[in-house]
Parts: sequence; structure tokens; C-alpha cells
Amino acid sequence: MATINDVARAAGVSISTVSYALSGKRAIGAATRDRIDAAVAQLGYRPNAGARMLAGSRTNLLALSAPLHADTYAPAHMTFVLAIAEAAREFDYDTVLLVQDEAVNGLRRMVSSKLVDGIVLLDVDRDDNRVPLVRELDIPVTLVGIPADTAGLTCVDLDFEAAARLSVERLAALGHRQIGLIGHPLDLYARGSNFPIRFRDAFVEAAADKGVALHFVMPEQEPASVRAAVEELRQSLPEMTAVVLNANEPVHTMLLELLRSDGVSIPNDLSILSACSSFPTDMLDPPLDVIPLPALITGRRGVELTMHQLDGFSEPVVELVPPSYITRGSTSSVA
Repeated sequence: MATINDVARAAGVSISTVSYALSGKRAIGAATRDRIDAAVAQLGYRPNAGARMLAGSRTNLLALSAPLHADTYAPAHMTFVLAIAEAAREFDYDTVLLVQDEAVNGLRRMVSSKLVDGIVLLDVDRDDNRVPLVRELDIPVTLVGIPADTAGLTCVDLDFEAAARLSVERLAALGHRQIGLIGHPLDLYARGSNFPIRFRDAFVEAAADKGVALHFVMPEQEPASVRAAVEELRQSLPEMTAVVLNANEPVHTMLLELLRSDGVSIPNDLSILSACSSFPTDMLDPPLDVIPLPALITGRRGVELTMHQLDGFSEPVVELVPPSYITRGSTSSVA
């Protein structure tokens, strides 16, 4: 079945332009409209009747369910919130932000009052209590995150499993055989947040496949805890030559300050890789190799998939964004 994304690709325009042309909400140039019409005809794309009816009675509001938990790191959280809000504006949509920790009731109110046309979920847990509700709702919903059970759901996220494998493969190829992994605080894993667990589990598996010794620590975001975590890594891996950080920015800064105070040279004494980071690592001292967490890409795609559903394509899908690796000189081969 052809999708609005297929039409946009065939016509050489953005998804929002196709949406405007099909809904008539904006004037589209004759040449552009002709290309879109030709692509629609060629691909046999047809929004369903319900979507066409809805187009005339939309509120042009999306609900963004982004609950703030006790363990939420606000800067990273807001990076995704802003990415989604900005993407929604390209479709002439505003967002209603729902941040309460108990998110189910807020979603019920939004849908029962018919205030919103669709929903985007952030900060998805593996057993998220919002998932049973969204499966029942007769409204487009996209999850930016991957729960344990994706049946019937539309989801998008970075491929954290592939990012973990890429981390191990790059370091193993440089000759590293003992690698420390510094993760998020314990509470995030205990809550069942999907992304750190996916990365950790895939990292452990990849390390075993490559014959790499691994030790995993979960410090709090405070210097004493980071110091204790590093000492634990050194004791468990006496020949450790690399550390991977799957952690928030404060832990990066604390670790680098600690290593400087210990006289550790990066990458001569220790290679450092930042994995799945939503913040720039080129401003750290020293700059770190990074596998970025592309909030702009996954946030935008969450909105686009919601718009696809509004335009009549409602087939459930799980999209994983492939990871990329940016070299900044913080890793090197083992002498």
C-alpha cells in the first residue's frame, strides 16, 4: 500500500507539501500540484474516507505526552519536546504538552473532549502504562520510543541496539579488549525506561560476541558517585583501555574532570566514546567521539507518522533510525 511518504518521494517534495495539496489547506503552485497528482495516480495512493472527513473538522492540535519523572533529565527531555513542536508547526499544528507523571488521565481527557487530532508519546517505558490506552483510542498515535510489545503500534526511535553494536565494533577494531560502560542512574533502569535498557543489553551481547571484557556501572549525577564508578571499573578491569559513556552531559563533564585530575591522557591512556548523546560533544574538553541521539530526526519523524495516520495510512510500523559515528579524536588504537 502506497503511503504519503512514497508520494512525497516520487513528487520530489516534502511530506507537508503533499499534505497541504491533498487537504487544500494551502495554495500549492500548479507545477508542484501536477507532480503530486501524477505521483498519486502512479502509486494509487488513496487516503481513506475517514481521514478525508476528518480533514474538514480538525483542531490542528497534537497532544505531546512527555511525562516528567523524578529521574527525568530535563535538558535532553526538552530537546525532544522542541523538535516535535517545531515539526508540528510545519504542518500548521500546535502542541498541547502533557507533563504530569500520571499521564493516562491526561490523554483520556484530551481524547474524550476532542481537543486534539493526534498524539505523540515521549519517554516510553518498556511496559508503559499509556500503551494499553492508546491501543483503545480511535485517534492517530505515534510513540517516539520502543516498548517491549509493539503490536498494533506506530513507533520510531534511534536504533539503540545498532548503536551499542557500533560502539563495541569500533573499539574492538582498534584493539580494545577491556571496556568500561558508564550508564544512567539506577532508577532509570529500575523504572523500565526503554532506551538505556536496549543499549545496555545489546552492548553486553556485542561485547560477548567480540570477546571483549566488560564492566557496567550506573553512577548518580554527582562527582563522588562518578569517582566511585571509575574506581569500580579500574578494579574490575585492571587493563581497561576504553570507556563508553551512555549517560547525560553532567556525567561526561565530571568524568573528564576526574581523568584530568588523575593525569589520564585521552586517547593516549584511555579512549572515550560518547554513545547516544543528545548534546554536542565537540565543546567538551577534550571533544569526544560520539554516536549522536538525533532528536530532530526522531522527533520530526514522530510528527510525520502521526500526519500519515491522519491522512489515511494507519498500518502499524516500527521505524529504527540507523546510528552514525562522528570522530573527534578521543579514541585510538591500543599500542
